[in-house]
Amino acid sequence: MFGRVRAWGSRHGRLVDALVMAPLVVLCLLSARNYDRPAHLPGAIGLSVPGYVALSAALLVPLAWRRSRPVHVFAAIALICFAQWLAWLEPVPGDVAVLVAMYGVASYRPLRWAVAAGAIAELGVCLAMVRWGQPSLLAVASGSLFVITPWIGGIYANTRRRYLESLEERAERAEHERDQQARIATAAERARIARELHDVVAHNVSVMIVQADGAGYTIDSDPEQARRAVQTISSTGRQALAEMRRLVGVLRQDDGGEEDYAPQPGLAELDELVTQIRQAGLPVEFTVGGAYRGLPEGEQLVIYRIVQEALTNTLKHGGPGARARVEMEYGPREVLLRVTDDGRGAAAPRGIEGHGLIGMRERVAMYDGSVHASPRTGGGFQVAVRLPVSRAA
Repeated sequence: MFGRVRAWGSRHGRLVDALVMAPLVVLCLLSARNYDRPAHLPGAIGLSVPGYVALSAALLVPLAWRRSRPVHVFAAIALICFAQWLAWLEPVPGDVAVLVAMYGVASYRPLRWAVAAGAIAELGVCLAMVRWGQPSLLAVASGSLFVITPWIGGIYANTRRRYLESLEERAERAEHERDQQARIATAAERARIARELHDVVAHNVSVMIVQADGAGYTIDSDPEQARRAVQTISSTGRQALAEMRRLVGVLRQDDGGEEDYAPQPGLAELDELVTQIRQAGLPVEFTVGGAYRGLPEGEQLVIYRIVQEALTNTLKHGGPGARARVEMEYGPREVLLRVTDDGRGAAAPRGIEGHGLIGMRERVAMYDGSVHASPRTGGGFQVAVRLPVSRAA
């Protein structure tokens, strides 16, 4: 309820100021008939009705700007009251405007301005007591109560408004950070999918090209071998299409239903991968050393994709007669992976220097590992990976 009232007041500041000033204006109008007579206080100079109206207007009109220029409004009203005191003009109901202006300073300006305005208002009360009243401790305390009450109320309003503004700013910052984190997460997911698509497409398309070339060479001399090559092309294409559909399905946002995705490949699929590469025409030797230990699915996927990327690049750039070797060794705290070949090595423009190597490094970096890929002395290429075994293992 208070929040809605505060929001309405913020949108209609001028109207709120008018409602605050309305009782004071009504009081001044009702008191106007009492000033067409001698002064009520001894020694004071009386005011005519026109003079009373002019003085009241001079005190009340500046209050219309108490929100936008509270210090200037308070200074102007305080000077008018001081001039009234110097001229011995009798007090008027409009003098209360100085307290309203003081409240505005305490509400909309820092504490130092509130202290200065409160001190000036208190000094004015003391001067009025000395001239028009009986200067006693009780009288000064009673007059000070009329200054302290709006002064404290203004400071409280200022503190509460600043607190609410800080909460709103914090909420906006949190929302901005949430949106930023969502964008970062989206970019990371797109990068992951791009790496997956690169690995899938590069591997399968390379196998299909090699098989298609082989089928073209043997279609006349060995139709049976050409038929097997075409069958391999067909099965590889279906596999690539299935994996691409699975990856692209992650990007679907219009369907809120559950999706059935195929599991990610891991160490169990390495034999199948090596067999597929052998069928594509690249002799591959696959050895595993050390005591086998279970690895998290994420690390298994990293090993699978690195082997897939390295063998695919050997298949594309190794040249005729190239051979490859995949060595994996389980250590007590890490897994060592080495993929080597004896192909053309650095003489060929390896794709591994592009997105493939970047993808390898990013995958291994997630598990605090390292990748070293370089041509071998005497020909060929080598990819060496050190992958620490995570605690999840």
